[in-house]
Amino acid sequence: MSCAYNEKLHAYAMRVLPSSEASAVAAHASTCAECRRDLADLDARVNAFESWPLDVLRPSPALWGRLVQRVSTDPHAGTSSAGAPHREPEWEDVAPGISCQLLSTDTERGIVSMLVRLAPGVAYPAHTHAGTEELHLLDGELWIDGIKLQPGDYNRAEAGTSDTHVWSETGCTCVLITSTHDRWH
Repeated sequence: MSCAYNEKLHAYAMRVLPSSEASAVAAHASTCAECRRDLADLDARVNAFESWPLDVLRPSPALWGRLVQRVSTDPHAGTSSAGAPHREPEWEDVAPGISCQLLSTDTERGIVSMLVRLAPGVAYPAHTHAGTEELHLLDGELWIDGIKLQPGDYNRAEAGTSDTHVWSETGCTCVLITSTHDRWH
């Protein structure tokens, strides 16, 4: 039988569990042999990702096309679900020093997934999150309100929270999944 904390152990091991819950999970794991064993296994798996080269996270155009073919709902190979030939998304300059590559948009849920690139020394506008925002830094360094992220780092911000100072001294590229209803300051 699985412990009631099992699902939270996964989020705890990936370091995405809110700090308000993380301490309770850590305290429980110190007294539960099953959770201690599972957490040790999960920690080993999560830590294994740290040694992956960053280019694994950037599929080549050929691989991108094959991935699209596999996940496409269209029965015609090499086309998107809308029937048009697949093309890798273009980078679009959205502000001075900031460019985005749109990956997907879910208009029903108001969620957008994109790659975001900041040039060296550029700041991202201050904003309040309308929904959960997830950010995975692929390269460079990114500062979010005094917290420095490095390649491979993950940041999760809950709805209603704000980022007031987001910038990159070195330039960076990240995967960003966020609400289309964020408020800009």
